Amino acid sequence: VHGGLRREPGQGFATMEPVSIDNLSILYQSEDFIVVNKHWDVRIDSKMWYEKLTLQSQLKYRFPELADPGTYYGFRFCHQLDFSTSGALCVALNREAAGSVYKCFKSRTVTKAYLALVRGHIQEAKKTICFAIGKNTSEGLTHMMCIEGTNGCKSPKPCRSELIVLEYGLYSGEPATKVLLQPLTGTEISPPELAQNSSSAMQKRCHSTSFLVCLW
Repeated sequence: VHGGLRREPGQGFATMEPVSIDNLSILYQSEDFIVVNKHWDVRIDSKMWYEKLTLQSQLKYRFPELADPGTYYGFRFCHQLDFSTSGALCVALNREAAGSVYKCFKSRTVTKAYLALVRGHIQEAKKTICFAIGKNTSEGLTHMMCIEGTNGCKSPKPCRSELIVLEYGLYSGEPATKVLLQPLTGTEISPPELAQNSSSAMQKRCHSTSFLVCLW
């Protein structure tokens, strides 16, 4: 799998290399855009002085000449990826490019797909997941989304995603399933919600790292 989680012959799933200030994978670069492979467990940017390692700091280290002093963080991030999510993230290098991408997201012409590992073996090869997803307002969980009916779930909105099983294997010695998630409508269903609600074959624990494999 490109830059994400993979399975070695005779072994379990392995992860990409740990993040560092100079370890930034570039998937695409032009005069208008850079598409990077964001690491898992890394923030895109931060106003906190103690957050030294972010995608913004990696970009500034790698491309100091491309940083725009007219923007707060130096770079125009076209969309967001969660802290725990790795994968393709598009960065616009000028205002016009950022505007064109904004129109694509607004008109919903952007295609997104997530590659994820969940604990347990899912029996169905393909299924459609339908849940209403909202913000979690419970203490200590405000950075997460949750499904309707969860304690502290605020303003849930209907969403529908397609799940396709790609491969079975082991993660840390335990059964795991590699799945492709394709958002169809509404907010994307993340692996934690899937692991807790979509199938009795899935255990309630879940590896939260997912990989955005397709932007357009």
